[in-house]
Amino acid sequence: MVMSSVELINPKAETIRRAQALQVNITGAIGLANVVRSNLGPRGTLKMLVDGAGNIKMTKDGKVLLSEMQIQNPTAAMIARSATAQDETTGDGTTSCILLVGETLEQAERYISEGRHPRVIAEGLEVAKTESLKAFDAVLAIRQESEPIDLHMIEIMKMQHRTENDS
Repeated sequence: MVMSSVELINPKAETIRRAQALQVNITGAIGLANVVRSNLGPRGTLKMLVDGAGNIKMTKDGKVLLSEMQIQNPTAAMIARSATAQDETTGDGTTSCILLVGETLEQAERYISEGRHPRVIAEGLEVAKTESLKAFDAVLAIRQESEPIDLHMIEIMKMQHRTENDS
């Protein structure tokens, strides 16, 4: 009977490495989300960035923050690149993109710790993506390029801010 050297040394070595890699990836994503979480929205806080020469920069712009940060975790760096691509495509949304990914992985971590297989979670995320795209298409169908927006098709929401300066 031939056994691999990994099994002879430690029969659970592959599982341990896989679990540790998954944990490092999820922790990196959640850590990045925690850094930018307070930047979101009109009441978001500024971050003070200090470079090697001691120059100070204050910003709450996600793209600026990501370009100035030195991200070591490979997963967090990949998320930062995708958020930057979001900003280059639409002009906004870096912080929201990071928060969405961070929250998704935080929930996935919870389900994995309960014993669910990662493949089941991935399949669930695919279903969620499909349903989200359907919802976005339904919203986009309200706006026609050649016609004004039909306000009867849009739910009117109460404004939270009283003045222009509050937003």
